[in-house]
Amino acid sequence: MITRNLGSEGVSTGALGLGLMGMSGMYGPSDEAESLATIHAAVEAGVNLLDTGDFYGMGHNEMLLGRALKELDRDKVLISVKFGAQRGPDGSWLGYDARPAAVKTALAYTLTRLGVDHIDIYRPARLDPAVPIEETVGAISELVQAGYVRHIGLSEVGVDTIRRAHAVHPITDLQIEYSLISRGIERSILPTTRELGIGITAYAVLSRGLISGHWSAQNNTAAGDFRSYSPRFQGENLTQNLALVEALRSIAEAKSVSVAQIAIAWVSAQGEDIVPLVGARRLDRLTEALGSLDVQLSAADLEQIEKAVPKDAAAGSRYATEQMHMLDSEK
Repeated sequence: MITRNLGSEGVSTGALGLGLMGMSGMYGPSDEAESLATIHAAVEAGVNLLDTGDFYGMGHNEMLLGRALKELDRDKVLISVKFGAQRGPDGSWLGYDARPAAVKTALAYTLTRLGVDHIDIYRPARLDPAVPIEETVGAISELVQAGYVRHIGLSEVGVDTIRRAHAVHPITDLQIEYSLISRGIERSILPTTRELGIGITAYAVLSRGLISGHWSAQNNTAAGDFRSYSPRFQGENLTQNLALVEALRSIAEAKSVSVAQIAIAWVSAQGEDIVPLVGARRLDRLTEALGSLDVQLSAADLEQIEKAVPKDAAAGSRYATEQMHMLDSEK
């Protein structure tokens, strides 16, 4: 496995990370045995960064990872956890809570569910507008000093928040959506993280399957599947977006690789400070994603890809309107 460093703190990670969210219902039903097998196979292949959130499946995702960890060498994996999102028993989204007391309470539950004594990278899932980021990061910093957390990360925040947080404690990485059709970070966020020596863990590199080459207009979504209400998967938006995928497919076929592989490879090629998180829920999808590491993209290839899928060509926002308003990274 090729390795990369997350940020200037020298956190060494495989060139791909595994995002576990989809294993807990966010994209419809999943098979637990297949999920566990996928986690094990990923680690065996050198994927050591495992990303979860305490609100994925209301704790289910952490408990799933906890089961996997019982058969893994804890010292060989980096556990990244997001916290702060508030959900009701019906799965509804209630906002965010990143007060210092809430930070420490959330971590206590996370450590228990995972069955570990520390988290490698701990991060608020979103900016809590009611709590200064200095207070949130300050609380995590106290947890670092106490040995419960190794490094601090951020998720979906903008330039001002990044700078203020980094002034309190070094930030290892920013987790944020980045793909061929979601390139907003290139304007000011990516230059800022590079100036400060902060790595990027890029999620939704396949835009939740939209640009994987496996999605079609005939796909049906189960109840609760994020894509059933995501703007990019609706009506004419979907038609326009799938046309971009077909343009990408012709380039992939010319290189004898899959659409997903070329899309992941494009993200990897944007810088050594970027680690794509792939959301594979099955062994076959993991195998395909790992194949992206063998895809070499020349300057001419990158130019061709960006002509096929121009910046800002995607139809529809990456979240529904109310959720977009919660993104500090979009302000």
